[in-house]
Amino acid sequence: MNRGWMDLLRLQRDASWDKEDWFPPLAAALAGVGPAEAAWLPPGGGNTIWQTVNHLNYYNERLLCRLTGASFGPELPDNDATFSDPGDPTDVAGWAATLERTHRIAAGLGQVLAGCCEAGPDQPLSPVASAALGEQLPHVILHDAYHTGQIVLIRKQQGSWPAQRG
Repeated sequence: MNRGWMDLLRLQRDASWDKEDWFPPLAAALAGVGPAEAAWLPPGGGNTIWQTVNHLNYYNERLLCRLTGASFGPELPDNDATFSDPGDPTDVAGWAATLERTHRIAAGLGQVLAGCCEAGPDQPLSPVASAALGEQLPHVILHDAYHTGQIVLIRKQQGSWPAQRG
């Protein structure tokens, strides 16, 4: 895989996770969200923030495991199953654990990408890592940005999105 392409993927991944740019990154969209906001069900239905984060964690962790060669837990039967657990508005520890998992996965993906970008051009990626980065990471980045927009919208609906952001 071309190192310029790797740098572009790293830039896009950073923008979708924690670097403010044209749109809020996921880390900013989740900042200050407590269990009550995370478990809030939008009027008319849909998913809670907690469900959306569970969904993102599932796919991001699956990619991280593919990139690192780690084993991944049981595959879920379908996409709907990844939106499990709407959350308990009083479960402070459960929400904190969900957020910790999100941050751990993001840090792992960042480390993998940094390692790939720092490797010299004469050090080829493994076929598995090359396929996962080239075929899956661009989709995961777009997927994260899409759901981040949903989280921001939910926060605006519930009134927890700051009127002015730094």
